[in-house]
Amino acid sequence: MEFKFNDFLMSISTVLDFIEIDILSVETNHLKRVAYVSLKLAQYFDLTIKEQIDTVSFSILHDNGLTQTLLDNKVRYDNLKEFYLRESFKEHCIIGERNIRSFPFLTKHKNIIKYHHETYDGKGFFKVKGIDIPLIAQFIAFADYIDFVFKYKKVDDEKKEKLIKYIKEQKNKRFNPKIIDAFLKISNKDGFWESLRDDNIEDSLKSEVPSYEQKMDIDEVLKIMNIFSKIIDSKSQFTQKHSDGLAEKIHIMCESYNYDHNEKMKLVIAGKLHDIGKLAIPIQILDKPKKLDDEEISIMKKHSYYTHKCLSNIDGFDDVARWASNHHEKLNGSGYPKGLKADELDFNSRLVACLDIYQALTEERPYKKPFSHKEAIGILETMALNNEIDSDITIDIDEVFKCG
Repeated sequence: MEFKFNDFLMSISTVLDFIEIDILSVETNHLKRVAYVSLKLAQYFDLTIKEQIDTVSFSILHDNGLTQTLLDNKVRYDNLKEFYLRESFKEHCIIGERNIRSFPFLTKHKNIIKYHHETYDGKGFFKVKGIDIPLIAQFIAFADYIDFVFKYKKVDDEKKEKLIKYIKEQKNKRFNPKIIDAFLKISNKDGFWESLRDDNIEDSLKSEVPSYEQKMDIDEVLKIMNIFSKIIDSKSQFTQKHSDGLAEKIHIMCESYNYDHNEKMKLVIAGKLHDIGKLAIPIQILDKPKKLDDEEISIMKKHSYYTHKCLSNIDGFDDVARWASNHHEKLNGSGYPKGLKADELDFNSRLVACLDIYQALTEERPYKKPFSHKEAIGILETMALNNEIDSDITIDIDEVFKCG
């Protein structure tokens, strides 16, 4: 299939941004602004077209290890500031670097993610300094830090003056002097600051990213999605293996239905990404141990809308987007986000919906023990009788997994 990795990252950068907003209180569109400034620096330094494209990819992915780090360290989200200042925060750089090893970058670069918090004078997490820090990592470190501190999605003359004064003071300290000089020239051009505004940044970035055709087969795409399922499930302590578990059960059911390889893999990818919209849901709601109130339920339900929003703009992902975002729809129209009815829900959408419920019931959560197969099927059968889910698929699930 034709799969443009960079376009995929652009499409999901909005929900990845929600992780940063939730955890680090950054401004909206932070990742796009980091990518835009880093790309402008890459262009200034005459990096190749492929390196420029990879600069955007690395920028969007620079904090991909953050949720897993917090989960591994059992950090409460109300104690993040203290955690951020601790040495253990560097683990997200290590995890992030490990995560992206299988990604289809166009050039051979190492330690971009690992060293994206290093300072030019060697006072960062890993004490790497000067030219030993990869140049693209320096771009990202600069763009990330300046946006985090100065929130330059909206810069007036006073803020611009403070920003420029600060970065000049950081020559040979936090930042490479050549990068500072480059940024001063780039930012002095007409339209630069306007390009960073929320209502302009997406178009600004898209217009600057070089065009490059890249074809990947479905199995290569699946390898990439394995990383994103980890990022998704790590957002909440309650769903640490949910997406992978669902994808595994989808694979088993597709085998029982004798699906061809391509359709089977697309469905597995839909399982991996079905909850990507949960990255946009506040952690206080995802991890609330008590029953959600009406307003919180309304917010939670938006996750399938965000899943569709993320995936529907990716070329070649039409089926994946539909199957993934329909996982909470019901045959009687009582589901969400669209309230679709039976004649609007294809077989694969119904299959993902049934298996999502089965997976949730049979997996352990901090607040409940896993239901047995028999208990879970009993609940599915009741839902089928109420015309919520497909009765034939329920029977098939029972047959396939009862001896598991």
